[in-house]
Amino acid sequence: MKKRVMIVGATQSGKSTLANVLNDATRPLKKTQDVIYGKNTIDTPGSYIENTSMYKYLIATAQTASHVLILVDQSRPTEVYPPGFAKIFTCPVVGVITKTDLAPQNANLVSKQLKRIGVLEPYFRISLKDNIDLAVLKNYLIGKQDSLEKIEILHIDNDLHLASGNKSV
Repeated sequence: MKKRVMIVGATQSGKSTLANVLNDATRPLKKTQDVIYGKNTIDTPGSYIENTSMYKYLIATAQTASHVLILVDQSRPTEVYPPGFAKIFTCPVVGVITKTDLAPQNANLVSKQLKRIGVLEPYFRISLKDNIDLAVLKNYLIGKQDSLEKIEILHIDNDLHLASGNKSV
């Protein structure tokens, strides 16, 4: 089963727009308090990151994700994540800096934010308005997903060999 990428970020940070791009979809953007499961993504409401009592839902939802994308809006570099936040997830966490076409003076600040919350480099700097570097992010995620699927298939094959008594695994 193909796993989806979970997208986490503050309200208006570009989560739903990025989900549309990663899903090759054009669903209308509207504010919602629901988790939206797309073809390739899990789009989480901004309120989940802005309210610490909702973290348990993020953790639970991430159990079915291949990766968690943590978004930081370069145009509004507010501190919404607590220190070490990225470490609560068991799947790989990817840092995505959105709206890079706006407020270039904040570029270093948002990189420091991602480091502080525990996201390891590389960070993907994207502009959804101009589609800057979206292909790089998509290719990175597709490559990682292909690797995960190969590992999953290998595990299934190994289990089948072991179940049939074939020890040539």
